[in-house]
Amino acid sequence: MKSLERLVAEKLLKISAVKLQPSNSFTWASGWKSPIYTDNRKTLSYPALRSFIKIELCRLIMEKYENVDAIAGVATGAIAQGALVADELGLPYVYVRSTPKDHGLENLIEGNLIPGQRVVVIEDLISTGGSSLKAVEAIRNAGCEVIGMAAIFTYRFPIAEERFKAANVKLTTLSNYDAVLEVALETKYIEEEDLATLQEWRRDPAKWNQDK
Repeated sequence: MKSLERLVAEKLLKISAVKLQPSNSFTWASGWKSPIYTDNRKTLSYPALRSFIKIELCRLIMEKYENVDAIAGVATGAIAQGALVADELGLPYVYVRSTPKDHGLENLIEGNLIPGQRVVVIEDLISTGGSSLKAVEAIRNAGCEVIGMAAIFTYRFPIAEERFKAANVKLTTLSNYDAVLEVALETKYIEEEDLATLQEWRRDPAKWNQDK
C-alpha cells in the first residue's frame, strides 16, 4: 500500500501541479532558479483530487490538533482549499492577506476571528516559510492561538524548518519534496542522474541560483 505522501506526490505530478525540469530550470518570483515548479491551485480543477486533498487535510487536522475553533487560509493559494476544509469540518473560516487592503477597513484578515480562538492555518505550499509565518503572526496579533499549520506540500528547506521551530508552529503536510523525487524516479519522470542536481538544489536553493 502506498504511503499518503507518495500517493499525493503521484497525483500532483500527474496533473503537473508539480513539474520537474532538472536541465531547464524555472525562475521563481523571488528570482531563484529552480528545477521544480509547484502550483497546487491546479488541484482545484480536478473534482476527485480536490475532494481527496480536502478530506486528507481534514483527517490530518483531526488527528494532529485538538479543540480547533477556526480555520484560516493563506492568500492567495490556500484561500479556496482552506474554505473547503472549514466547510467540511463545520468551522468558522477566515483568510489572511499578504498585505492589508489599501482601502475600506484595510483588513489584513478577512472574516471574523474572536480573540482566544484556537486556529489551524491551511497552506498550499511551504517554501522558505516566510509568507506562511507572516499569516501566523497576523492571527496571533488578533489575539488568537495558532495550534498548527496543515499544508499540501513542502520542499523541506532547512531554513523553513528552522523558522517554523523558532516560531513554535507545528507543521503537518500531505506530501513533500523527497516523496516527489521517489515517485518521479520510479515512474521514469526523471532519470537516476537527475537526482544529484535535484538534491543539490534543495540543500541551498539560493546558492544554486548563483552558481547557474
